Amino acid sequence: MTNTATDTLAPAASAPNTRRKKALTVLSVVVLIGLAFGGYEYVVGSRVEATDNAYVQGNVIQITPQIGGTVTAILADDTDFVKAGQTLVKLDTADAKVALDQAEANLGQAVRQVRTLYANNSTLGAQIALRQNDIARAQTDIERATDDLKRRQALAGNGAVSKEELNHAQSQLAAAQNALAAAKAGVLTAEQQLAGNQAMTAGTTIESHPSVQAAAAKVREAYLALHRAELPAPVDGHVAKRTVQLGQRIAAGTPVMSVVALNELWVDANFKEVQLRNIRIGQPVHLTADLYGKKVEFKGSVAGLGAGTGAAFALLPAQNATGNWIKVVQRVPVRIALDAEELAKNPLRVGLSMEVEVDTRDQSGKTLAEGSHASTPAQTGVYAALEAAANAEISKVIARNTARAQP
Repeated sequence: MTNTATDTLAPAASAPNTRRKKALTVLSVVVLIGLAFGGYEYVVGSRVEATDNAYVQGNVIQITPQIGGTVTAILADDTDFVKAGQTLVKLDTADAKVALDQAEANLGQAVRQVRTLYANNSTLGAQIALRQNDIARAQTDIERATDDLKRRQALAGNGAVSKEELNHAQSQLAAAQNALAAAKAGVLTAEQQLAGNQAMTAGTTIESHPSVQAAAAKVREAYLALHRAELPAPVDGHVAKRTVQLGQRIAAGTPVMSVVALNELWVDANFKEVQLRNIRIGQPVHLTADLYGKKVEFKGSVAGLGAGTGAAFALLPAQNATGNWIKVVQRVPVRIALDAEELAKNPLRVGLSMEVEVDTRDQSGKTLAEGSHASTPAQTGVYAALEAAANAEISKVIARNTARAQP
């Protein structure tokens, strides 16, 4: 009986020990997991800021005409790749050609009128010399008439000269004096005319004369209007959002399509405000796109932090000073610069979702950008050639209407 009782009590005593061992095992696993999580958070998690509220952004360039007109040709469509300077849309040029022809004719007329002004300087100078010769001739006539009058006055007392002849000599002297006065007045008039003509030409050449410059400006305006009937692509990129149609009458500034430069993309990662305390400009960033999944990882760097939260720049910003208020954690856009070579290998599109992890161990950078860009962030030279071509056309018109023009 005693042995049987002992055997019955043994399993009952071992059961609590088993449960205790299991509890200790579970507790140990929990502690180990907690230590592992704490260690990871201390070593890795505290040095990384991550968010999946991130999207690819880029320059979506709207193509808009600088003049109004009727669409005669569409040379690029959605998804097409275009090079900078490539013509995308053409407008009707009939009216612009007429305006250019008229402006060139007015410029030629202005050049010839200015040439006449310069030629008049020589003509008026010759007239002054002619009037001065008239003065010398009149002075000689006065001297001769004076001598004749004196001789006749001396002979008039002896009766050798009649009174009529004496009166005739006096009339000749008066006529000579009048001729001298007229010659002097002619010289003064010619000098004034020359001064007025010189005032219109002094300090200028035919090319730089105000009248020619004004007419040249009209030619430049008409030339630009004619060649702006072709809408070029300002940058290399892909066409998107084409809305223009053949035969459509469009006004200046009407969007006809967009060009997206997919080689100049970046990511706007919207971090919570509590995540910004350790983010600095220049920190390395690891990114993955939903398009490619985890198998493709992009490398980037923090290019800048937004100057305000998304809510501050929203179309309808929150009015927190009215009504009941509930605190909402705000997000600030952080710009992430992407590597151009990686973009070329794995192209992205504007608006794609990204997952971002910023390595915040390096705290040497700034939280806000300082100074200015070393170069212009964005620029194009496709429009500069038009002005040079317009100036060349003006020079041709001026040359055709001057003495330097070739026969």
